[in-house]
Amino acid sequence: MLLLQVQQAARIFAGDPLFQNVNLNIQDNSRIALVGPNGAGKSTLIKMIIGENEPDEGQIVSRKGLTIGYLAQDTGLESEDNIYNEMLKVFAGLIKMEQQIHELENKIASSQDHESTSYHSLLKQYDQLMHDFSAQNGYGYQAEIRSVLHGFNFQEEDFNKKISSLSGGQKTRLALARLLLEKRDLLILDEPTNHLDIETLQWLESYFQSYPGALLLVSHDRYFLDKIVTEVCDISHKRAKTYPGNYTSFVKQKKEDQKQAWKEYEKQQVEIDKLQDFVNKNLVRATTSKRAQSRQKQLDKMDRIQRPEGDEKGPHFSFTPSSKSGSVVLTVSDGYIGHDEQTISGPVNFELRKNKVLAVVGQNGIGKSTLLESVIGQIPFISGSAKFGANVQYGYYDQEQQGLHPQKTVLNEIWDEHPTTPEKDIRSLLGSFLFKGDDVKKIVHNLSGGEKARLLLTKLAMQHDNLLILDEPTNHLDINSKEVLEKALQDFTGTVLFVSHDRYFINQTADEIIEISPSGSTLYLGDYDYYIEKKEEQRLIAEQKAQEAEDEKQPASPNTSSAKSSYTQSKAKEKQQRKLKREVAQLEEKVDNLDQEKTRIENKMSQPDIFNDLTKMQKLQQKLTSVSQELNATEEQWEQSSVELEEFMA
Repeated sequence: MLLLQVQQAARIFAGDPLFQNVNLNIQDNSRIALVGPNGAGKSTLIKMIIGENEPDEGQIVSRKGLTIGYLAQDTGLESEDNIYNEMLKVFAGLIKMEQQIHELENKIASSQDHESTSYHSLLKQYDQLMHDFSAQNGYGYQAEIRSVLHGFNFQEEDFNKKISSLSGGQKTRLALARLLLEKRDLLILDEPTNHLDIETLQWLESYFQSYPGALLLVSHDRYFLDKIVTEVCDISHKRAKTYPGNYTSFVKQKKEDQKQAWKEYEKQQVEIDKLQDFVNKNLVRATTSKRAQSRQKQLDKMDRIQRPEGDEKGPHFSFTPSSKSGSVVLTVSDGYIGHDEQTISGPVNFELRKNKVLAVVGQNGIGKSTLLESVIGQIPFISGSAKFGANVQYGYYDQEQQGLHPQKTVLNEIWDEHPTTPEKDIRSLLGSFLFKGDDVKKIVHNLSGGEKARLLLTKLAMQHDNLLILDEPTNHLDINSKEVLEKALQDFTGTVLFVSHDRYFINQTADEIIEISPSGSTLYLGDYDYYIEKKEEQRLIAEQKAQEAEDEKQPASPNTSSAKSSYTQSKAKEKQQRKLKREVAQLEEKVDNLDQEKTRIENKMSQPDIFNDLTKMQKLQQKLTSVSQELNATEEQWEQSSVELEEFMA
């Protein structure tokens, strides 16, 4: 069912459009990412959708009674109540219903005349309330609150904490938790993954898989978008286009679009040049003048293709070490991390070798940033040590951006540390990090988080170190800048140690991953996908061992015997396996066909002439409901058959 439709929307400032002719259809099960460079108008479009602003052109049409939940970036929950009581407020209606049920139970119990009309009226009222209470998860809402709070890393001992005493990041997580519990028809979230560690991100991804409403997400977390979204609306160059698929699919499709646009543009340019050349040569000749005039008319009437616009300009830079380090770059031995003699985690042990990129991961608060600070000597280890290898020169990127001087200009922030470098060279380098013209005169204190991040990276590039130690380097960077940083690290001929919660970034750059936990550290010799695979393998092994231990406690059955597969059993198994494979393939094909049919109906319903025709919409809605039900049933059959096949082949 269509929840909301953006029709030809535009925002215009002093005659110059920020964007125009924007169309977007949000269905009841949509999972849409809104992407685009900073300043393209993503936040402006969201404000139109939530009704805060009206479009200058076009309109926003929504279903009657549509409920929208919106969480702006880094918006925290403000309340004087404690955590659990604040979450209970979401279910105020259910709590009131529960009180009414108890009151009715008392009235029914105290009633003497069981034949009276009033008594039967009480029973009827009681039955209806019980039905409504059960249908609205009245028996499970408290378990749901606990589940969501646990998902956001709030444990039972935290439930009575005052919200006013929490950090900004904790308040943001609570604001998102409350929105999830409210279950709005359409949830619009701006950078929802900020302040979330990897474990919480995985939980949120799993939760969104079964979220009953529609999702519209703005996020720089590409791994998160790949897991969640099925459509990407790209706002760039004052226009918007929606692509089917996840973020990775969108990137490929957009590249193909740009390639095709250039192909068509260049083909027309060849034709234009050919016609213009003929006109120029033949217009003045009496014998060919008419043909030249005809060609000129062709040129005048031609619908000129605009020169395609490429990707928005991002920074372009590289890290170049001035010298080579020894083979062993850094060794951490029995390092215990903490503050004020209080240990957070340990022992941490690892050896970082030349040209390796090592990512540090772990839960929030486990001491990842503290580990980096201990390595460079800013905070001492509780015990243990870190030792740099031969000829190691390190550069440190601080996520708190304390390495900048608030009162300096951008130019002086770099030039003061490299006074012998000509000003034009400093300006040129700053230009490659998008500080152009008068931008270099900006005071550091007035820069945005993204600008400060780029300035820190500029300083790092100027140092030419052979070991980069980076603490959350992708914070504040847009997707274009992240991709440039990834490329710079991939091309870097030195060594890198970094902390990041950006899983896509880790996957693109890390050779190895070390996980920090209260009991110490574990090294994984691969990227993030490998790390997740090994973690899942460890979980399954632990479950298997637990099951085996449980089985050992049970008395053995006297009839149990070790069965060996006979030739006949083996053949029967192969036959069943082939049957299941055919069944899965047939169901997959059916799911694809039904999904295409559903998309075709939805596209038809989104056409303005049909959307505003109630009769046509009702007929199409009936057809859509029928196809959706059949699709859901077929998907369930496919899932069951796939599971059977996996178990059969295990």
